[in-house]
Amino acid sequence: MNSREKIEAVNVKTLRVIRYPDPRLKEVCTPLDEVDGKTAELVQKMAERMFTANGVGLAAPQVGVTVRLFIASPTFNPDDLHVYINPNIVQVEGSLNEEEGCLSFPNIFCRVKRAGRVTVEALGLDGKPFTQTVEGLHARIVQHENDHLDGILLSDRMGSVAKLAKRHALQSLEKDYTEQNASK
Repeated sequence: MNSREKIEAVNVKTLRVIRYPDPRLKEVCTPLDEVDGKTAELVQKMAERMFTANGVGLAAPQVGVTVRLFIASPTFNPDDLHVYINPNIVQVEGSLNEEEGCLSFPNIFCRVKRAGRVTVEALGLDGKPFTQTVEGLHARIVQHENDHLDGILLSDRMGSVAKLAKRHALQSLEKDYTEQNASK
């Protein structure tokens, strides 16, 4: 399926954040061929879902749409919503090891080492390319959400001690997923 078909197949009214271990979370996402009204509609619904879930970032695969698109709001303010389409991190600087969470891994947090400052190139919702350098929490969000576009999950970034400490929570998500899909 190409990116246009993936977006057109979405029923934005029923869009929801999917949870680990849904296999769509491990897919490498397809670049978007064009930015149009359907893209804007998807971004709007993603923002609603993100803010409802008290998140500061959300990638399209987290709502089951495996295209290269994510949003971020490091201030948790709807007026501070950043849209990244076909993003590419072109420079990283520094290092921070801080606690991180993920809407697809509810109530699971662990320390993840990330760059403290990143420069990203992407398309905006207007379809025009831009380059942006961000740091701190915003840099962490960009890296985390960009990971989602490459099928890299929070569990992949956990060290062995964190995986051991979170194993019951991860197993619980796996059990819930199996039970939900067995009834379909």
